[in-house]
Formats: sequence, C-alpha cells, structure tokens
Amino acid sequence: MIAVVVAVIAAIIGIGVGYLVAKKINDAKYEIFVAQAKAKAKAIEYEAELILKDAKNSILNAEFEAKRKYENKIQKEFNQKFDELNKKEQRILKQEQQLKTNEEEFLKNKKITQELHDDSLKLKNSYQGKLDEIIRDLENLTGLTQVEAKELLLQKIEEKSRSEIAHLTRKYEEEAKNTAQRKANFILAQATSRFAGEFAAERLINVVNIKNDELKGRIIGKEGRNVKTLEMVLGVDIIIDDTPGAIIISCFNLYRRAIATKVIELLVEDGRIQPARIEEIYEKVCKDFDNAVLEEGQTIIMDLGLNKIHPEIAKYIGKLKYRASYGQNALAHSLEVAHLAGIIAAECGGDENLARRAGILHDIGKALTHEFEGSHVDLGAELCKRYQEHPVVINAIYAHHGHEEPISIESAAVCAADTLSAARPGARREVLEAFLKRVTELENIAKSKEGVKNAYAINAGREIRVIANAKLVNDDESVLLAKEIASEIQEKMQYPGEIKVNVIRELRAVEYAK
Repeated sequence: MIAVVVAVIAAIIGIGVGYLVAKKINDAKYEIFVAQAKAKAKAIEYEAELILKDAKNSILNAEFEAKRKYENKIQKEFNQKFDELNKKEQRILKQEQQLKTNEEEFLKNKKITQELHDDSLKLKNSYQGKLDEIIRDLENLTGLTQVEAKELLLQKIEEKSRSEIAHLTRKYEEEAKNTAQRKANFILAQATSRFAGEFAAERLINVVNIKNDELKGRIIGKEGRNVKTLEMVLGVDIIIDDTPGAIIISCFNLYRRAIATKVIELLVEDGRIQPARIEEIYEKVCKDFDNAVLEEGQTIIMDLGLNKIHPEIAKYIGKLKYRASYGQNALAHSLEVAHLAGIIAAECGGDENLARRAGILHDIGKALTHEFEGSHVDLGAELCKRYQEHPVVINAIYAHHGHEEPISIESAAVCAADTLSAARPGARREVLEAFLKRVTELENIAKSKEGVKNAYAINAGREIRVIANAKLVNDDESVLLAKEIASEIQEKMQYPGEIKVNVIRELRAVEYAK
C-alpha cells in the first residue's frame, strides 16, 4: 500500500517537473519567434520605404515627362501658327501689290475710255447734224414734216402687218380646228368601239306568275284587306285582273317595285297571306335588298379597280340598278360612262382611274331623288362632299349638266362619255310617235320665225339647229332670234332636260373664173 502511494506521489512529482520543463522550452521558443517576427517586420517596413521612394521618383519623372511633352506640343503649335501668319502676311502683301497694279491699270483704262467717249460724242454730234440736214432736205423735197412722214410710214406698215397677221391667224386657226376635230373624232371612235354597252329596255310594271288563279283571291283577302295592306306597305299599285296566272305590279320606283315583286313571290310560295305575315316578309326582304345593293356596289367598285369609296356611297351605287332615266337603267348608264370616260381620259393623257371614278359617281344623285327633294346633280354633289370625294368627281357631277365648266381632262371625259351613252341609238327608249311629234313641233316653232331659212332637230331632240337668212337677219338679230325660239319652246312644249337653240347665220359668196 505504501509502495503504491509512493509511486503515485513520484508520478505526480514527475508530471510537475515535466510541465515546468516544457513551459520553459515553450517560453524560449516564443521569445525566439517574436524576435524573428520583429526582424521580418523591420525588413518589410524598410522594403516598403524603398518602394515608396521609388514610387515618388516615378511620379516625379512622369510629371516631368508630361511637362516636357506639353511644352514640345505648345512649341510645335506655336511654330505652325507663326508659319501660317507669315504665309498670310506674304499673301496680303502680294494682294496689296496686285491691287496697286490693278488700280494703276484701271486709271489708265478710265483715261482711255474717257478719250473714246469724247471721240464718240463728237462723232454722234456730227452724225446728228448731218441727219438733221438730210431730214430738212427730205422735208423740202416731199413737202412733209418728219412727224407726218413717220405717221405715214407706220400706217403703211400697220396695214401690211394686219393683213399678214390676219392671214396667218386664220391659217393656224383652221389647222388647229382640223387637228382638234380629227383628234376628238379619233378618241370618240376609239372609246365607243372599245366599249359596247347593252341597249336599255326598262318597263314600269313587273309581272308575278302564279300557279293558279285561286291564289288571286287569297292575295285580295276578305273585303280586299290583304291587297290593301300590300299596297300600303309596299307603296305600289297591284293590279289583279282576268289575266290568267299573272299579277301585275305597277310603280315608277324600280327599287320599291323589285321589293314588292319579291315579297309577293315569297307570300305566294309560302301560302300564308295575311297582314302580319306581309309586314314580316316585307321587313326581311328590305334587309336582304339593303345587303344586296351594298354587295352589288362593292362588286362594281372592285371590277372598276377603284378603292377607298365609302360604304354609304357603295350602297347608293348598287341602288342605281333600280333607277331608270328615259327607259335607260341608271347603273348600266353609269357603268358605260365610267368605261367610256376612262378610255377617253387615257387617250388624252389624263388619269384613267380618276375618270372611271367620276364616271360611276356622276349620276349617284339619281339614287336619292326618290328619298330627298332636289335635283340629282345637287344631291349627288352633296353626298360626295359629305364623304370627301375627289374635287374632280364633284366637278364632273356639276359639269355633266352644265352647272360648272370642266376643270380637268377627267371631268371633260365624263361629260363627253355621258353624252355618248345617252345619245347613241337605242340607249333611251321613248314612244316613237311622241318622239316624232316632239321633234316635228320643235322644227316648226323655229321655221315659223321670220328670217329662218331652215331648221333641224338633232341630238335626239336635245338641240335645234336654225339656219338664218343672212340677208334678212344680221348678227345682233340672230341673238334675239335664238332667245325668241327658246322662249316659245319653253311656253308651248313639254320636254325632259334642256334644248339647245343654235342659230347659224352665214353669207356665202360664189363666183366663177372664166
């Protein structure tokens, strides 16, 4: 037991001694490490001082080099400016020397010019003196003063010049008329031969075919209730007579007549004919027709190659299909005018598309005359202005009835095309007997006037050409004669549009050389 205790105590003492020895060794190592660290720190500090000195030296060198370069640059620029100034100074000196030389030359030339002027003045005075002497001699010989001789000479020259001018003027006027006439005839012939329209044949009635006559009674209805409703709603006259298998619809308005025809056809097909059903079918057909005329107008615009036409105008273009003038369908007429105007404008160097646009719209007001008051010219122009159409289109609308003068080739082409379309044979249908009676009466009115040799109704009765006797009627009286004939036509005749009275007075002298 004691041995164990002794061993334990010895071990504890050994551990304590070992700890102290180890601590001494560690302390000695730490002091050595600290000393080494301090030495390294001093070395680093010394090295940093050296680097700082080198950096300061580098900065100083860089500043010195920069100053040196800047001074060299300044010196170089100064030398350049100095050289330029020297050169400018040399040029100025040369210019001054040149100016001095020019001034001396100018003074020398001025002196010579003055001498020449003095010599010419002397010559002029001498010439004037001799001229005055010659004039006095001529006055003594002819017995005329200088003023009288000048007037006589000018008068002779004027008479001779007037004759020559009149001859040349008449010559060139005749050449211009002949050339213009040939060109106009060529253009019209080209236009009419390149476009062939159909002949118009419009009627004032439509016929609805029915399967049997029993349907007539159902259409009439009890006490005529159905037929009265139809006439009131549709705005047409319905004629139901003994004609087998047919009902006649009469109305001057083609659009209303077409709608009425379609409504009655649907009612006959459906079999239910009563006032409520009539109104229902009528509303449906009206909507279908509105869509159809809009589609028709847009198709026509596309076929003509036009663009940017307002849908409202397109709808009225389609409605022209249901409008007629003197038996001529308005849409067919407008299409014909559009094609003819395009051809004429192209031949004359105008805008073909613009001419076609003006042609298709020149009678657009006819689609409005059944709805609004006023002439188709004013209504059409107002519609086109509202939707900002081209000024040439508006001018063509006014010009084709003489409300304005054409302002462009396209407007003039529309006017010519309108006349061609309306005046060609078969374009407009009138009762032959009434037409012949009207033109005969027109000629008789003109022939009844004193001094009229003959009269001819031309242009389908739109113009009366009066040949006056030149011995009985002078130029002033021919104007009064035209007014008298026009006034009597207005009082005694009924006619569409206007009639032009053209009085021609011509004196022809014929002689034979033998």
